[in-house]
Amino acid sequence: MNIAKALGSLAENVIAGFVMLVFAILAFFVTVFVVGTGAGLAGYTPDGNFVVLSATILVASTILAGLMK
Repeated sequence: MNIAKALGSLAENVIAGFVMLVFAILAFFVTVFVVGTGAGLAGYTPDGNFVVLSATILVASTILAGLMK
């Protein structure tokens, strides 16, 4: 009985981790679009590396804030 409960808990954690990873990737793509569009509206033409860097910082801080309870 304990083994079944442990395996169920493990499967639940793996599925939850996969879903969080998918949502993080989607949030990253949306953030890249928003940062690139915002920079374009402001009249800047940033290099792609800076757009990805700023999107990564925003998404990572959002994920860390969401993990804190």
